[in-house]
Amino acid sequence: MTQSFSFDDRSASAADAAAPSADPQPAAAESGAVRDIAEVPAVEVISTATVHLMSAAAVKLGLTEDSETESAADLVDLDEARKLITALAGLVTAGAPEIGDQHARPIRDGLRALQLAFREASTIPDAPGKGPGEKWTGPVA
Repeated sequence: MTQSFSFDDRSASAADAAAPSADPQPAAAESGAVRDIAEVPAVEVISTATVHLMSAAAVKLGLTEDSETESAADLVDLDEARKLITALAGLVTAGAPEIGDQHARPIRDGLRALQLAFREASTIPDAPGKGPGEKWTGPVA
């Protein structure tokens, strides 16, 4: 038995779901999106995910520039940064053999920089090996 999942925000009854669509455009667009995703190499998907995690962690650490409306310091949330850095470390550790050293090395460097920035920003220092992501990367000093 095959299940199909939809990620749109429309709610439909079972009768609506069983009825053929009067407009073939949504089905064609969905098929095109799946085809587009299928053409993206895994290394790009993994790299993109790591960049998103790095960017979010940098914002939560206050490493962004101040804007006209917000100060970077106002966006600091070390609890959230810890979660993002730990997730990034797990992805980097698991994905590095798959994406190759030429892609993994700069990601590891970025991860290490975030781990060090977290140590600097934290008022209560973590024990060596207990900082964000250090379960996967080992102690960062």
